[in-house]
Amino acid sequence: MTFNDIFKSSFLENVTSVSILDMTLALVLAFGIGMFISLVYKKTYQGIMYSSSFGTTLIALTMITTVVILAVTSNVVLSLGMVGALSIVRFRTAIKEPLDIAFLFWSIAVGIVLAAGMIPLAVIGSVIIGVILLVFVNRKSYCNPYIVVLSCTDYASEKKAREFLEKQVQRCVVKSKTAQKGAVELNLEIRMKNDNTDFINALSEIEGIRSAVLVSYNGEYMG
Repeated sequence: MTFNDIFKSSFLENVTSVSILDMTLALVLAFGIGMFISLVYKKTYQGIMYSSSFGTTLIALTMITTVVILAVTSNVVLSLGMVGALSIVRFRTAIKEPLDIAFLFWSIAVGIVLAAGMIPLAVIGSVIIGVILLVFVNRKSYCNPYIVVLSCTDYASEKKAREFLEKQVQRCVVKSKTAQKGAVELNLEIRMKNDNTDFINALSEIEGIRSAVLVSYNGEYMG
């Protein structure tokens, strides 16, 4: 063993395995497409409260995946170790919206494709996916359901309220009913004819109606 062999390091030999130009170009493109994915997510979000941190996560995830795949493609031994390391990672954050899963996979897929050098596929594919999501997610092809919570004093006021509602909306279906002495509470699912909600004000003024509450409802949450 010579003196030079002592200081020879395989770690330093991997420094030039990926060129600076390739790294910079891949990360810049990953950042740009990640921003586009985050913008599409913001425009198509339909939950209760938009989370800006999730949008930032999409950008970071695209860039991180690009870095990982660049390292994996440059070294076969490293790729095997990376698979073993990632296999112990556990993500325990609950995904509240099913569409969020699509955005996560989109970010990961773009990072993989960019690191593989398939730039046209990553760019053109992302544009097509973004346009499709913007068109289909924001398209309103049906009337959103609402829940009306009524508090009545007796059966007579309940009957008047239901007859009034049936004239004002397209559809009115009783979801639940709670009856107590001197009080009746109804939960009714309705489909409105338009965005005008003034009928709730008129409903609350009917004799025997204590309160009338209109709640947006999509089958998964109320808010």
